[in-house]
Amino acid sequence: MKNLNTPYFMINEQALIDNLEKAKQLKEISGAKLVLALKCFSTWGTFDTIKPYLDGTTSSGPYEVRLGHEKFGGETHAYSVGYSNADIEAVKPLSDKIIFNSLSQLEAHYENCKDSASLGLRINPEMSVAGQDLANPARAYSRLGVKQDLLSLDVLNNVDGFMFHMNCENKDVDAFIRVLDHISTTFTEYLDQLTWLSLGGGIFFTYPNYPIEKLGLALKAFAEKHSVQVYLEPGEAIITRTADLVVSVIDIVENDKQTAIVDSATEAHRLDTLIYNEPATIREATKGATYNYVIGSCSCLAGDQFCEAQFEQPLKIGQKLHIEDSAGYTMVKLNWFNGLKMPSIYFQRVDGDIEVLNEFGYEDFKATLGK
Repeated sequence: MKNLNTPYFMINEQALIDNLEKAKQLKEISGAKLVLALKCFSTWGTFDTIKPYLDGTTSSGPYEVRLGHEKFGGETHAYSVGYSNADIEAVKPLSDKIIFNSLSQLEAHYENCKDSASLGLRINPEMSVAGQDLANPARAYSRLGVKQDLLSLDVLNNVDGFMFHMNCENKDVDAFIRVLDHISTTFTEYLDQLTWLSLGGGIFFTYPNYPIEKLGLALKAFAEKHSVQVYLEPGEAIITRTADLVVSVIDIVENDKQTAIVDSATEAHRLDTLIYNEPATIREATKGATYNYVIGSCSCLAGDQFCEAQFEQPLKIGQKLHIEDSAGYTMVKLNWFNGLKMPSIYFQRVDGDIEVLNEFGYEDFKATLGK
């Protein structure tokens, strides 16, 4: 690994399997089916490791639907905030379930889709667990899902299932159960007539010491009460702590604070660090140590930095740093801002072998902007 050119993502297969074993445990206890949320992680070179544990994929756009169908298999769930006619024609032959975001979308596409897949509707439960308003599906004036006061039982003539997505990195099982009880009570007359129900993603059941059995039993009781097949749509829970973004220090500048410039950028390679203002974690750092550095990107965006961290020894130009937990919402959001070198993607297998999943060059950059 010392000879690999930075920047690159290194995905650890054993760490991935450790998360998947927890997913397997949850499935066995709850009877729920789990489909991988491709909006979080679509690095299909790892799918052979993931497929034995999960039941399929769920998508937020037509290209994800196709990728899930072609590269993962199992059940392919299609959801979109808004389907065009062309989108529907693309996903219809590939999907086991098509979930609509609004009553108007369901009405517009029902006749075209009713014989192709099991149809569903996203519901806004007007209750959620999300740390930031930007990621809160039940925020004020949310465009995501149908509110209860717009529903009537007539909708059950056109759908087999509902989808509720109302969590974001929710580590609190009791908070989730409160939302689950709210859904059970508020939507009972609908749930009792549905075939399936997706409870979305954002349930952080692979977080250290998370009470998986408590979650599983709550899901099992809910499913039995309403005689419905429950689905979960984990993304981050499957790939958390499985990959580092490895970068090199290329300069150190000083302006009251020392900034280590690295050959990567949040704007281009780890966008959620910037969007959510959540500082990254550096493996080599030691909190409270003597030498303090801002870990700054090499982009031209003035506020583009990964974090501020302390180290036992001064950083040196050429030194590698590992930006931890860099799988979720990273590779799916990579972009060519500033024409920066795109990180390679590697997969470290259980036996230690390193597999090249992708490497990028100038021609890839060029191809995104013209023929």
